[in-house]
Order: sequence, then C-alpha cells, then structure tokens
Amino acid sequence: MQRKILLLLLPILLYPQVYVLEVKGTIDMGLAYFFERQIPQLNQAGGDAIILDIDTFGGRVDAATMMKNALLNSEIQTIAFINTKAISAGSLISLACDTIVMRSGATMGATTVVDGQSQKAGEKAQSYMREEMASTAESKGRNPDIAMAMVDESLDIDTLVFEDGDTLFIGDIEGASAGKLLTLRTSTALKYGMADYQMDSMDDVLDHFGFSASDVAEIEPTWSEAIVRFLTDPIVSSLLMTLGFLGLIFEIQSPGWGIPGSVGLLALFLFFSTSFIADLASMMEVMLLIGGIVLLGLEAFVVPGFGIVGIAGILLMLYALFTMLLPAAPTPDDLKSAMRALAIVVPGGILALYWMVKGMLRSKAWQKISLQTSQPQADGYSGSIGLEDHVGKTGLATTFLRPAGTALIEGVRMDVVTSGDFIEKDTEIVIVRVDGNRIVVEKKQK
Repeated sequence: MQRKILLLLLPILLYPQVYVLEVKGTIDMGLAYFFERQIPQLNQAGGDAIILDIDTFGGRVDAATMMKNALLNSEIQTIAFINTKAISAGSLISLACDTIVMRSGATMGATTVVDGQSQKAGEKAQSYMREEMASTAESKGRNPDIAMAMVDESLDIDTLVFEDGDTLFIGDIEGASAGKLLTLRTSTALKYGMADYQMDSMDDVLDHFGFSASDVAEIEPTWSEAIVRFLTDPIVSSLLMTLGFLGLIFEIQSPGWGIPGSVGLLALFLFFSTSFIADLASMMEVMLLIGGIVLLGLEAFVVPGFGIVGIAGILLMLYALFTMLLPAAPTPDDLKSAMRALAIVVPGGILALYWMVKGMLRSKAWQKISLQTSQPQADGYSGSIGLEDHVGKTGLATTFLRPAGTALIEGVRMDVVTSGDFIEKDTEIVIVRVDGNRIVVEKKQK
C-alpha cells in the first residue's frame, strides 16, 4: 500500500507542480465555495505555485472576500495572471496574490460596490470595500492608497506621492479624470507597483517562473460544483424561486396534488439546497422554508378554502427568500436591493409561466394528449353522470364536508359538496341538486 502511494506521489516529488484555477465570468458563491475547498487541499498536497487565470467583470463582494481570504492563507506561492481584465471584485482577488502578471492591454480596478440595479451602494459598503482593498494591497507590499482609489472616486489622485518622491498624476491614467473611479492599464499598474510583470500568455508566465506545460495541473470544478454554480447564478436562482412559489400557489387552488405543486417543490428544493451548499442559506432559513411548506400543505389538505394558514405559509417562505438575498452584515442599501429583487422576480415569474404554459398548449406533445375538438350538448354530449333522479334522496356524511367530502347514499359511496356550509361527520344529509357530476347536499332538517 505504501509503495502505491509513493508511486502516485512520485511525479510531485520529482517535478515542480503548478495548479491553474480559472476566475472567469461572474464571481459568485459557487466559485467562492470551490476556492475555499480547493486551495487548502492544494496546500496539503504540496506544489510550487497556484496560478489564477483571471478574466472577469466582478461579482459578489462576499464571494470575492472569501476567495481573497483563501489566497492570503495559502502557503504556496500565488500568481494572478490578468488575462484581459480584473474589474471590481476581480481586482480584490488579484491583489490577494503574491505576484500579479498583466497581459498587454489588460485592465484592473473600478471596484466600487453596487447594488442589484447597478447603482452605487451606500457609504457603509464603500467604506468596507476601501479597507478590504487597502489592507489586502498592504499585506502584499502594494500601495494601499491606489487600491482605495479603485473604490472611491472622491480621492484626489494628484496628491498620491510615493516613498521615492514620484507622484501619480490623473493624466497618467487613460480615460480618468477627477471624480472618476481608478482603473489601471498594464503600463500604469507596472509603473506604480500594482503589477509585477507584463506577459501575454500563460506559456510566457510558466516559462518566466521556470515551469513547463508538463508541470501544470488544471483544477476544474467537479460536476457537483459546476451544478451548484449554475443553480446559484442570479438569473437561474431567481427563476427557481419564482417557479417554486407560483407552483405552490396554483396547487393550493386546485384539489389534490398535481404537476404545479411537484414542479414548485422541486424548484424550491434546488434553490435552497444549492444555496445551502454554497453558504447562501442558513439552517434557520431552511427551517422557515419547511415551515412555510407545511402550512401550505395544511391549507391544501386540512383547512378548507384559502385563508390565514396559507397566507402565513407564503409569508414565511417569502421571508426566508428575502433573508437569503442579504449578506451577513446588511446595509440599508442591501435591504432595498433585496426588496426590489423580490418585487421584480414575482411578476417576472408570472409572465414567464404564462408564456411557458401558452407555448406548451401549442406544442405537438400537448395536442396528442388533449382533446382538440369541442363536444357540445346539441350533438348529444353531456357531462352528467346520470344522478339527476337522486335529488331528494338522503344519506350519511362519512367524512367532514368542508365543503367537499364523501357520503353514503343508499349504500353507495359518493363524492359530494355543500353550498358552502360545513357539515360534521355522521350527519344525515339530503341531495338538493345535481349539476353534471357535482352532487350538492345539505344537512337534513328534522
């Protein structure tokens, strides 16, 4: 057994080992979860360097902070290769690496915090991000003032003087001016020490640090992590949340249990399970969701009609979803953003469901399983089950009628309904009307 382990580890012992992780697209909690799991494992396995292939416009601040912490705690050398852009949260991740390499024409910066509507967040969020950028840059020996200027456009770049007496002038920054966020191109980042090297390909990076292509191990998310990333994407998660609510609402408005409720529960399960895995949802939020589902179940199967119990269930579930949209330390802007998200998701989901149902009704598959022609009464068709002559007959309610239930009429068990009154079990009833296949009863007067 020891010999097999040695053979497996032999390539790592004999040759340098370089791990490449991609930071591309939106920075989300799924990617943060991947980093938190992978980087400690890579440190334990041993190696010479972790290289990040970065090309992103940014994403969630909390996700970027988790990735930054994982990088700062790495014992293996970390290298950020900014392969085109490291904007917003991408710049924080880049600054957390020991070495920053930018390709020609790359950019880094524009890190101000925005809400879900791309509007600038409040001062509390900006203050936090300024200090995150400054402390991260300082920990790697880079200028914290430049890092803060990427977050706050109010900082006066003209007064940014370095230890060697050099000054960063606003004219040094392409497209920048007073009152604008700082974004550094490659040459400016190199000039002021925010980047270390300019290289135009991953092969150049490997050659410069003495690695070769044979040393590289590309670390990719597992299939389960890829699914979590997909399902926690803001667009996909919003759609799941909306379908879940609409499915359950439609289900409690119809008797029994069918497709809308099943689809709704599946959508909510996917939404909450992946969010829980990615640390977007806490156990309390999951319990609130379960409580809401239980109340909706009671409304559908136990309590007649749709009233306080059903409304309470929906409110519990909405509250659970609302809290999931908030970061660990929410600001007033976060609260407004979460409320706007819910306000947009619900009507948007209703519209999406309308078009989905409309498209399904036109599909060939639906036409094969549904009746496409009408059957009017003039042609001899009737929805009656032939019980019109039962009007006036009496029987015994075998269940509570609230208002629907079952009764025993002349020894035959039948589904009946009242005109709205509740009738206790084992009460004598009388049939007052038969509408097609609907048998209407009332309590027999003594």
